[in-house]
Parts: sequence; C-alpha cells; structure tokens
Amino acid sequence: MQPYQEAFIRYAIDCQVLRFGDFTLKSGRRSPYFFNTGLFNTGARLDRLGQFYAEALLHAGIQADVLYGPAYKGIPLACATAMALARRTGREIPFAFNRKEAKDHGEGGTLVGSPLQGQVLILDDVITAGTSVRESVDIIRAAGATPSGVLIALDREERGQGAQSAVEEVAALYRTPVYSIIRLADIVAYLDVSGRETELAAIRRYRAGAGLS
Repeated sequence: MQPYQEAFIRYAIDCQVLRFGDFTLKSGRRSPYFFNTGLFNTGARLDRLGQFYAEALLHAGIQADVLYGPAYKGIPLACATAMALARRTGREIPFAFNRKEAKDHGEGGTLVGSPLQGQVLILDDVITAGTSVRESVDIIRAAGATPSGVLIALDREERGQGAQSAVEEVAALYRTPVYSIIRLADIVAYLDVSGRETELAAIRRYRAGAGLS
C-alpha cells in the first residue's frame, strides 16, 4: 500500500466517509462497511479529496487530455482533481461534465466545460452496475474522443454478474482500464496493521461471500 492510500483511508474514516458496522446497501446486500463520498461535503474536504485523486492519477501514470465527471457525483470530482493537478504539476488539464437533460437555449447541448478531445479520463466515486461508465463512454466516443480509463475512489472488489469483479467486468466490456485510489484489500491491510480485529474479521467474512477471495 502506498503512503497516499493509507492517508486516504485514515482521512475517509475521520470524515465518516468510511464507516464500519451493519449496513444494507442499495443492492439489498448487507455489508460490514459503508463508503459514502457524499460526506466529502465541505470546501476543505473536497480540496483534499481532489489531491488524492490527483495522486492516484500520477502514480498510475494515466494519460489524460480532459477530465470528465459524469453528473452528478463526478462533477465536483473532476473540478477538484483538475485544481489539484494544476497546483501539483503546473499543468492545466481541462475538465467537462454532462447535464442530465439537454439545454435548449444558450449554448445548448448536454456538455459543460471543455470540448471532449484526445484522451479523456472518467472520474467517479465507485462502480456498481457500471451504468454511469456506459453513459460516459458513449458520450466521449460520440464526441470523437477516446476514454483513457476510469478513476474511482474505492474498488469494492465484489463480484459482478459472473466470476469477475464488477470493476473487471466494466473494464472488459468497455475496453478501458479502471483505476482506484484504494481497494477493499487496502482497507483490510489497514485494519490488520491497526489492530482493529472486530472490523477486520467482519470484512473477511463478507469478502468470502461477496468478494473474490
């Protein structure tokens, strides 16, 4: 685990973005942990989150001419990451996002921000069914650009429709790599080193049923 990944886990716990207990997910599955990026809900928190996304992007060596944030959660992620990259590297990487409904006045259309061109990186929080990725890939390719990958905050490492994880299925289906700031395995490693045996045991049991272990 890289230092920025450990720092991200600590920060997510401090912000109660990452919590441990007994939660019922949208899918109906019960989980011993819950991850909610919506709680990065202040200027300082969003600024720090953008720094973690930028760090993951640079560490993975992802090539991007434009950052794309699918509405709605991806919008602040694209903005914050673009600002963090500008401060960190001095390079201005433009960003864009979509509207849920096309605008029929002014400049019109469904896109706001930079034109989609070259290599476009999609920024999102997590991947479940992959619906947001599918819509984003369609928009990017329709503009004549190429999706260079998807960068998410957490890879839950859970099975999708088949033997692969949901993230692996999305990567294969849309022929684009998926990167993450952290994976569930990183959370497990953090809990192990921290001596948090109760949470660690619960997640290991959960992984045996819902993950790939």
